[in-house]
Amino acid sequence: MKKRTLSLLLLVSLLGAVLTGCGGGSTEETPEEGAAANAITVGIAQDLDSSLDPHKTVKAGTREVMFNVFEGLMKPTPEGDLIPAVAENYTISDDETVYTFTIREGVKFHNGDTVDADDVVYSLERCIDPQEADIVPVDGFAIIDSVTAADEKTVVITLTEPSNEFVSYLTTAVIPADYDQQDTAPVGTGPFQFVSRTAQDSVVLEKFDGYWGTPAYLDTVTFKIIENADSLLMSLQSGAIDLCAHLTSTQTAQLGDEFQILEGTMNLVQALYLNNAVAPFDNELVRQALCYAVDRQQILDLAFDGYGALIGSSMYPAFAKYFDDSLTDYYTYDPDKAVELLAQAGYPNGFDMTITVPSNYQPHMDTATVLVEQLKAVGINATIEPIEWESWVADVYTGRQFQSTVVGVDASNMTARALLERFTSDYDRNFINYNNADYDALFQQAIACYDDAEQTALYKQMERNLTEHAANVYIQDLADLVALRTGLEGLQFYPIYVLDLSTVRYAQ
Repeated sequence: MKKRTLSLLLLVSLLGAVLTGCGGGSTEETPEEGAAANAITVGIAQDLDSSLDPHKTVKAGTREVMFNVFEGLMKPTPEGDLIPAVAENYTISDDETVYTFTIREGVKFHNGDTVDADDVVYSLERCIDPQEADIVPVDGFAIIDSVTAADEKTVVITLTEPSNEFVSYLTTAVIPADYDQQDTAPVGTGPFQFVSRTAQDSVVLEKFDGYWGTPAYLDTVTFKIIENADSLLMSLQSGAIDLCAHLTSTQTAQLGDEFQILEGTMNLVQALYLNNAVAPFDNELVRQALCYAVDRQQILDLAFDGYGALIGSSMYPAFAKYFDDSLTDYYTYDPDKAVELLAQAGYPNGFDMTITVPSNYQPHMDTATVLVEQLKAVGINATIEPIEWESWVADVYTGRQFQSTVVGVDASNMTARALLERFTSDYDRNFINYNNADYDALFQQAIACYDDAEQTALYKQMERNLTEHAANVYIQDLADLVALRTGLEGLQFYPIYVLDLSTVRYAQ
């Protein structure tokens, strides 16, 4: 891995701004004591959703942590495959509308109950047409006609039409039908079970001895919530934190030999997301001007020491089948072209704008800092508004009260639909208010298409639509730099935004 780092003085001279580091809390436990106890502490930059019920989860950070607690009929692998989990196997009818799942023998919930077909039926029906408050419907379940328990170990799912993406949505968590404490004391079937939660402080998981699969190596994992970047770095340096993902190269450069630095990708679409319903970003020429005004490679070089993968639309490279690399350089850095388009749009002298950024995510803050300087060169006066994560979710993501924001958008499962449906005009999580009739029509064709090659082509047309109409200023799939204490091993990267701790262990 490349070791070059960028000094703060160089950033000051080039940008007139300092890109700060990452930080943490403290505990009395030493790494040696952690090893003796077969436990680790993981630093995370945000608290989880107020409810830990997996069917109510909104935040990617919650899914990242609770991946260790919950499983569906199927689960993803680090290689990007889907394999049976709670299910042992399944068959598909000749007309590809009836899926018959056999429940794996001996799968236990964390409360000791054995999983049966009624639990699976309950879990799926709960997410088809939610009757409970705050449950997030699973988009791919709209084509389910019925879910029935043929017997104690057999579940039959009948669809209204074939879908080659349907199995991808069966990573939806299976939970017990007769348990009503999921909000505060969640129960799943994963390799770790929930122990406790202290809001804004920590979440504790422990190894589930009754796990059906390969057991976890660690006995206890404590997720320490440290939203302040400087504090998180200090916690790593002091030995209070054993593992921390999503660090910047500036942060990792300040860690010594007590840590290994592993490099993967975050599997996020980082962009300057624009509210297409708010002036001046309701003007396509203005949005295109911003695309030409931004030097994405300079962002990677200055803020991330060259780490990261450039992207040109709402798809990241790990989804190789769907990723259209021809869009990566659709907009080349051309400030003169940006100025020309701004004049055509009626802004010959530029304008003022606000970039709202969740302050606990240092990579997004660093990106915004570079953007401010680049936009200044074409007459746009951008101001960063740092806000707490909970405020970002409420005001930007849910309330859509913003001009622009730098953030990363993930896929909840391994489908192109998970990244692209969010920009259809009537989608409730279309936080940028993108409204394009051609895009909506392409999406309807894609989800109705069973031929894989044809469907993939339609999704790529949707990506091109977003790029051509400059829905957002696409930047990168962030490199995922993970600090792992020396002596620990086994961490694996996935093509979706999860942190699997079941394979992490102390080296023998």
